Amino acid sequence: MCKPGGTCTAGGYWSAECPTLISSKMPYFAKLLLLIFCLVLPVESRKHRRRWWTGQLEVQRASRIYKKNHDVTKTWKGKTEQLLRVNNHDFTMRPAFGGPAIPVGVDVQVESLDSISEVDMDFTMTLYLRHYWKDERLSFPSTTNKSMTFDGRLVRKIWVPDVFFVHSKRSFIHDTTKDNIMLRVFPDGHVLYSMRITVTQMCNMDFSRFPLDSQTCSLELESYAYTDEELMLYWKNGNESLKTDEKISLSQFLIQKFHTTSRLAFYSSTGWYNRLYINFTLRRHIFFFLLQTYFPATLMVILSWVSFWIDRRAVPARVSLGITTVLTMSTIITGVNASMPRVSYIKAVDIYLWASFVFVFLSVLEYAAVNYLTTVQERKERKLHERFPCTCGIPHSQTMMLDDNCSESDANSLAGYTRNQMVPEEEKQQKMVVHLAMSNECHSPRKRGLKGHVGLRIIQNSHAIDKYSRLIFPGTYIFFNLIYWSVFS
Repeated sequence: MCKPGGTCTAGGYWSAECPTLISSKMPYFAKLLLLIFCLVLPVESRKHRRRWWTGQLEVQRASRIYKKNHDVTKTWKGKTEQLLRVNNHDFTMRPAFGGPAIPVGVDVQVESLDSISEVDMDFTMTLYLRHYWKDERLSFPSTTNKSMTFDGRLVRKIWVPDVFFVHSKRSFIHDTTKDNIMLRVFPDGHVLYSMRITVTQMCNMDFSRFPLDSQTCSLELESYAYTDEELMLYWKNGNESLKTDEKISLSQFLIQKFHTTSRLAFYSSTGWYNRLYINFTLRRHIFFFLLQTYFPATLMVILSWVSFWIDRRAVPARVSLGITTVLTMSTIITGVNASMPRVSYIKAVDIYLWASFVFVFLSVLEYAAVNYLTTVQERKERKLHERFPCTCGIPHSQTMMLDDNCSESDANSLAGYTRNQMVPEEEKQQKMVVHLAMSNECHSPRKRGLKGHVGLRIIQNSHAIDKYSRLIFPGTYIFFNLIYWSVFS
């Protein structure tokens, strides 16, 4: 055998590059294989040693970092001894049980105001709720006065305030990816308990001025089990205890202000409790309702006035226009009330829509009056012709149609007849129906070539009621709008 240093036995020799026995009596092919093996083995050995030294350096570096940042207050002393001594106390009882009320400070950071529902009369809010109190049972020794932070698993083992949301409909703690709960314990026993919560809260809304209204809603917090003699709930920093995100916005409302209040709440069977309030005021944006409600209703009222300029004998045109505007107003009123709660009082939008509906309906009644009076007037003239058949040389059934080619001189050329109504200059181009009626003077002694004077009555197509309606309806509606917007704006 060959020994390191050059000594050989059994006909062999030691190679410094390869610590392997190479015999001179081996075949040539075997010697070649052993030589290749001896050359490869030192290279692999050096690679292995290099990896080992690299791992040792990383362990030493991590050890130095651990020793630098290590806090002895976070060291578990044994399997049965815990630093917080959670198992050594009964945490079903509040701190200082049997003594004075424990003060619990509260602050809130509003993350978002998700929705406001007029139909359900509630709102949904996402917030960070934080509690501050002192529990000496959780105090621990520390040389650096650093706190310890835990997740929701420790909350189940210690005492925490039982705060709930009064008048809430639904609420939950976010649990993605774990329960959004944080517990921070300080060496002197002070505790910070934080949760991320979404709550749907009832809000008593007054819609008497809707949609020109402002609503004030409140989020109320209170201890469920502990009265004010056992737990004193208060805002930790007064009005500064409430923080809001500047990016909070709603599509239909403008958030005017947030503020906090507190007072005592009394229950006849259990006693007095501290209650905290988060109040916020919302003012509704009017532009949406101007486009969707007020503007269409105003257009329908104006459209109903078009019938005052249509010929009173065009019955299908005026009736169909009136019915269309009435049905459209009914649809607008139904659509607005469908998105509102069924309240028993009148809203501001109801006043406007029903007033507009009355104007539209009155325009239909106006044509009914015009058509009726026209029919009555024509019936009276027909009876008058039948009662006085004297024609004074002109057949009583004669009727003259004065069309666009008729002038004032043509009407005056009717000798021996008196005209009861002259044609105004601006209406000369209108078609007129001229009825020749017998005058009572036909049998009087004052005869001028004929047995009597025949009164000429010119009945125009535009009735007098239509003329007055063209002024009264718009003027009254404008006056109504002035009063409405001055009262509710």
